[in-house]
Amino acid sequence: MSSLVLCERDGHCGIITINRPEQRNALNTAVLQELTAAFRTSMADSTVHVIILTGAGDRAFCAGADLNQFVEDIPIDTRAANLHAFVDLFSTMHHATKPIIGAVKGHALAGGLGLALSCDIVIAADHATFGTPEIGIGLWPMMIMSIINRHVGPKRSMELYLTGRRLTAQEACDWGLVNTVVPGSEVLKAARERASSLEGWSASILTMGREAFQHIDALDFDRSLEYLHGKLVQLASSSDAREGAKAFLEKRTPKFH
Repeated sequence: MSSLVLCERDGHCGIITINRPEQRNALNTAVLQELTAAFRTSMADSTVHVIILTGAGDRAFCAGADLNQFVEDIPIDTRAANLHAFVDLFSTMHHATKPIIGAVKGHALAGGLGLALSCDIVIAADHATFGTPEIGIGLWPMMIMSIINRHVGPKRSMELYLTGRRLTAQEACDWGLVNTVVPGSEVLKAARERASSLEGWSASILTMGREAFQHIDALDFDRSLEYLHGKLVQLASSSDAREGAKAFLEKRTPKFH
C-alpha cells in the first residue's frame, strides 16, 4: 500500500485512511484500487473484526472523483477500464464480511457520499456536509445512485441529484444518512468506541448477519423469508450461537471464537 491509502491496526479494529488531504481526498484510479485492496486485505485477516474508514485532515472525508481524470484525452476503452475501479470498490464494500464504520471529519460529496453510505455506521463531525454537487459541473452521480437510492426515497434522492444541495451533518442525520453527529475533534474517538462495542461479538455471526442484510434487499418478501429461514438454520447450528445461548442460561459472558 502506498501513501495514498494508509492502513493501521488498533486491537481487532482495522483503520483505513484516504491520504490525499491537499486534494480533499479525491478519488483517482490509484486511490480506488488501493482502497479496494485495503478492504480485501482486512476481510482476509481473521484478527480484524471491524473496519473504520476515514479521510486524512479535517476538510474532507472525500470530495468525490478527482476531476483531472475527466479532462484527460484518452481512449474510451481506457476511460471505461479506469472508471470501473468505482464498481470494484463499491461492490467490495457492499459484500464486505465485516462491519465498516465511517468516520467523516469533513465534506462527503459525490463519490465521497457514496463511500460514506457504503459504511454500515456513519459517525460525522458537526461541520461535515453531504451531497451530490455533480450537476453544477455537467456531471451526474451515476456510480452512487444505487447506493443513495437504498438509503433515501425517490423525492429526496432526486432533490440531491437535481439541485446539488448540500446537507449539514444534522440534516444528514435527520435523513437517516448519518448515525451520530459529534464535535470534529471527537470523530475518530467516537468511531473507535463504536468499533470497540462490536469487537466482542462473534465475528462469524456479524459476517452472516451483514451478508443477510445486504442480500434480502434484492428479494421480494416471500423469497426473503425463505432465504432468512435458511440463514437462521445456519446460524442456529453454529458453535457461537450455542455458546451464546449456553452462556446466557449460565449467566456468564460468552466466549466466541
